[in-house]
Amino acid sequence: MKKLFFLTLLAFSAVSSSFAQDKNYDETLAKELGADDYGMRKYVIAFLYRGERVGEYSDEQRKDIQAGHMANINQLVEEGHLVMAGPFFGNEDLRGLFIFAVENVEEAEKLTATDPAVKAGVLRMELKEWYGSAALMLMADMHSKIAKIEI
Repeated sequence: MKKLFFLTLLAFSAVSSSFAQDKNYDETLAKELGADDYGMRKYVIAFLYRGERVGEYSDEQRKDIQAGHMANINQLVEEGHLVMAGPFFGNEDLRGLFIFAVENVEEAEKLTATDPAVKAGVLRMELKEWYGSAALMLMADMHSKIAKIEI
């Protein structure tokens, strides 16, 4: 009977320790970033594709549209809606991506509609919900600490 009790106690301790909270866990930070118990949260990724109207604009007009696109990106970052953005290398139709810190595709659609390149038809976006690390929310602050030149 003592052996059975000891084995049960040993098994219980092994199981309970496997569900122990990580010693690095920061509850305040987790709440601030919107993390669930796994340190994750929902985002919406926007895949940016070449739009159908690119050829309708002169080089100067496309330069102005791109400047507006970049200003819009910076505004969305300042507002806390955009976590990460960037272009892909190459000249394929898939041009870049945005990662939005929003709850659903509908919210992301409203934000993509503010982009001058989307309005002009130079870019089009496809949106997909994604589950990723809540630590991505720290990216904008970290990026500003390592970038010599502001985009």
